Amino acid sequence: MIAAVDECTKVRCVIVTGEGDRAFCAGADLDERSRMTDEEVRTWLDELGRTLTAIENSPKVFVAAINGAALGGGLELALACDIRVASRNAVLGLPEVRLAIIPGAGGTQRLARLVGQGRALDMILTGRAIDAEEALSIGLVEHLAAEGGGALTEALALADTLKGCGPLALAAAKRAVMEGRDQPLSVGLCKERNLYEPLLESADRREGLAAFLEKRPPRYRGE
Repeated sequence: MIAAVDECTKVRCVIVTGEGDRAFCAGADLDERSRMTDEEVRTWLDELGRTLTAIENSPKVFVAAINGAALGGGLELALACDIRVASRNAVLGLPEVRLAIIPGAGGTQRLARLVGQGRALDMILTGRAIDAEEALSIGLVEHLAAEGGGALTEALALADTLKGCGPLALAAAKRAVMEGRDQPLSVGLCKERNLYEPLLESADRREGLAAFLEKRPPRYRGE
């Protein structure tokens, strides 16, 4: 599915959310998990890991509209997205240690990179869940829905903003951040410049300049 999204030139943003307003994704079904063999758990974890990595590496912008509980694998899904929007009733946590395991689909790695080692360890080692306001304050989510509003409404408004941006530029900017985040600054700056150069020759860049001068919305085609 993600590969098909990556190849679709009409798609610039993908919103991931849950049905209703109770849960984004509450994690694994523990009753089902109790009936799985160790090998089945490993296979499931491998598949989940590949999916989350594909989201992270996609040239499209993935927005998590966290409309309720995001726990365990549910929070790991949100962490793989590029931007997180939370409703006021959202709760977020990685409770795996309480089941004598650890987050195994990137939670320990992505959370620490996002909020810092200390805050990540506090959440992971205690297994506690935090509310939306605390998540916003520590940088776990980037947007909090307005009072009376929902995460999906906020995410759709964000997607509308992204719609006005050049798709090639969105993909290049995401790649520059992702590939440079764990590198020395000098390496990151070099990657940034290498990704900037092809945009100079794009039709979208010329369209962006023309639209600005003509005071009209740009019509980007990803070319």
